[in-house]
Amino acid sequence: MKEGNTKNKQRYTGPSFSSSALGSFVADHQQIQKYNSLKSSLEEFAHQYYVLDDPTVPDAEYDRLMRQLIALEEIAPELKTPDSPSQKVGGKALSKFEQVTHELPMLSLDNGFSADDFAAFEQRVKDRLILSDNIEFACEPKLDGLAVSIIYEGGVLVKAATRGDGQVGENITENVKTIANVPLRLRGSVIPEKLEVRGEVFMTKDGFESLNKGQKEKGEKVFANPRNAAAGALRQLDSKITASRPLRFYAYSAGVISGDTIAQETTHSERLIKMGEMGLPLCKESDVANGSIEAMQYFEKIASMRNRLNYDIDGVVFKVNDLSLQIRLGFVSKAPRWAIAQKFPAQEEITVLKDVEFQVGRTGAITPVARLEPVFVGGVTVSNATLHNQDEVQRLGVKVGDSVIIRRAGDVIPQVVSVVLERRPDDARDIVFPSNCPICSSEVIRTGEEAVARCTGGMKCEAQRKEAIKHFASRKALDIEGLGDKLVEQLVDQTLINTPADLFHLTLSQLVELERMGKKSAVNLLQGIEKAKATTLPKFLYSLGIREVGEATARNLAMHFLTFESISHADKERLIDVDDVGEVVADNIFKFMNDEQNLAIVEEMMKAGVNWPSVEQNISSDHLLSGKIIVLTGTLSTLSRSEAKDRLMSLGAKVSGSVSAKTDLVIAGEKAGSKLKKANELGIEVWGEEQLVEFFAS
Repeated sequence: MKEGNTKNKQRYTGPSFSSSALGSFVADHQQIQKYNSLKSSLEEFAHQYYVLDDPTVPDAEYDRLMRQLIALEEIAPELKTPDSPSQKVGGKALSKFEQVTHELPMLSLDNGFSADDFAAFEQRVKDRLILSDNIEFACEPKLDGLAVSIIYEGGVLVKAATRGDGQVGENITENVKTIANVPLRLRGSVIPEKLEVRGEVFMTKDGFESLNKGQKEKGEKVFANPRNAAAGALRQLDSKITASRPLRFYAYSAGVISGDTIAQETTHSERLIKMGEMGLPLCKESDVANGSIEAMQYFEKIASMRNRLNYDIDGVVFKVNDLSLQIRLGFVSKAPRWAIAQKFPAQEEITVLKDVEFQVGRTGAITPVARLEPVFVGGVTVSNATLHNQDEVQRLGVKVGDSVIIRRAGDVIPQVVSVVLERRPDDARDIVFPSNCPICSSEVIRTGEEAVARCTGGMKCEAQRKEAIKHFASRKALDIEGLGDKLVEQLVDQTLINTPADLFHLTLSQLVELERMGKKSAVNLLQGIEKAKATTLPKFLYSLGIREVGEATARNLAMHFLTFESISHADKERLIDVDDVGEVVADNIFKFMNDEQNLAIVEEMMKAGVNWPSVEQNISSDHLLSGKIIVLTGTLSTLSRSEAKDRLMSLGAKVSGSVSAKTDLVIAGEKAGSKLKKANELGIEVWGEEQLVEFFAS
């Protein structure tokens, strides 16, 4: 069977037509039997080829049967079901992707880059669980693809979505259905009522080479690497195009599960085996390791196999194998505590630093960017690399004209690693940082011990204005369709907008005068701006571009304060009570919310119609601590206060910063002071840290 063919792989496990369809069907019983036989055979042959890697029929036979199936469906459309093998060829093109909110967040993983990083991860796990024995880890190659969620109900694929921002992704159901080794119906007689399968969509190296060969023959653009090709294929609005691309899928975990079967498994590896029995494709290189020594042996084995594998990887994922321990370990805001992505050493090359330019970011940060002699590193051609800041330039001792070693850190971000001093030319020159902004000429300063130099121009700096508006309109912020970076720059250059709020006052007559902006595009942009007015409080907070307030912190602020007004009036002490908000971030938020210009921009947005639904706290109503007001005081030794707060809030508790008559419980660590004294005076129940740890473990 050829790479890129569209074949299904699951066994038929039930009736392929409804009673209502049968009532309107005009073919005879013999043709119905033939259709079901064809469907079942095609599912089995594809499973043999894509999952078992043990085909029993040639391509020609499979293709012949598929043509017969499609012919019958054209004669009698009533027979065609969502799990028909014919769905693998793609359907009607979409006009856009719908958004999908994940029932359980799809979090990213913390990264490790050395054996010491993994040892530290393992020690954190042991300390939190109060264990001294070896931890068993489920191990798997970290595929360089795209994470997706696939939901099966009654064993049938009903929805698929991208990871997106972890909370909200895009509906790519029709595209995922075309992936050759994704089952449209699960196999076996006992399957969950609902099963969310999480995994990676990728492109094999063979498939990538075949795709690029075809692109060249057609005189079309070739792809830089398999990941880019897979990403482009998965996000096609026309699923027929996706079907023509050699995409593959490996399942690596389950999300939402309802019903019996795999919910009863005790380890991650056992759960994957059960998923494999249901026809879901698994990575054959996955394994289990007992303790850090075996885990690092597995890491080295996979590293040695990296170039021989038929798919790209950039590391190994280690997960605590025991599912009950995973539950006890829980999550931080961005990642599970029970897993780590151990990255391979980045690929490196030597090239020449030809010049240095200084870019101004949305927060005024002045970043030196190395302009390089183009060099091919880690699958892409690199011509620019960050030098971060003045301290980094001094540490490297780098000069313009030097030969430098370039690394793609984590196989993604190009950076200058070191200088090859023996190749330094006589005319090499020092890198001089500007004392004034290269864009607006405002003074450049460094505050306190901060490594970053910043332009003091604020929104009067054209570069900062542009970057702030780009951020405001970006997909993870207000997601304004049709407003790309180049258009933002054009709007600012034409002085049509100076702040994000100005976007809501643009008119059709203004837009149609812009270069390369037709009436239809202008109308679409205005519709996109109007649509973006309906957002959420976390997205709105993120869109404002407050320094160091990312998606997770914005979400935590919204869930803690519930309203923008409460956040804008909060003092630094109340802000520090929020998860992931320390003194520096609290200071950034406080300064932003007390800047008259910022508040005027926000007020203008509100008047223009920007709105969001009321925020509701996600409280578990059936837990012992649900709705209880708890205060943490003193120093905790086993876990940090922020970690304890995360755990308590995940159980439905409200964590307060002060003790009052409404307080239900006080957790007192070492050196607890006035809060403990007040709790005793009010007769409030007090737990020590040991009691809290025992409660979490129960």
